[in-house]
Amino acid sequence: KALAGEETANYELPLLSKFGEPYTVLLNATTRRDARGKIIGVVGVGQDITTLNRLMAESKRVADDLTRLIETANAPIFGVDTQGQVTEWNQKLADLSQFSKSETLGKPLVTNFITEEYHGHVSLVLLKALHGEETASFELPLVKNGEKKAVLLLNATTRRGPDGEVIGVICVGQD
Repeated sequence: KALAGEETANYELPLLSKFGEPYTVLLNATTRRDARGKIIGVVGVGQDITTLNRLMAESKRVADDLTRLIETANAPIFGVDTQGQVTEWNQKLADLSQFSKSETLGKPLVTNFITEEYHGHVSLVLLKALHGEETASFELPLVKNGEKKAVLLLNATTRRGPDGEVIGVICVGQD
């Protein structure tokens, strides 16, 4: 393509070393022209991304394992973002609360799933966790259509993103 005048950017080129070891180069190729603009060759710049690809694959594997662990744990687990909207709702919690994951994701936890008399207390626990203060063993009554469905004993901890910034709260408990 570069010999035809079309630049190629971020092309992953799988290669083999002299000893048969696979590696991957991220390649950018651009047309080389003479003073009159005639194509006379190609200039390629590459970067070995083999280690980066391995690390990304391992990170994805770990993330997939943790997602499976949360989803299938025999303990109720949920998460909220910094606005208090549900981001995680595992199967055990779905069974206890009778709310499916799809019914909860993106909705405010306190106003939709907590009995009214506990709104203030649960909001305070979540706010503390958002500021780095963990809470152990707090009661959380869940409701559906105004009817109490389960009372959970939970621990709330701050959830952080890759840069260490607070992105929400994760709660793990028992019924």
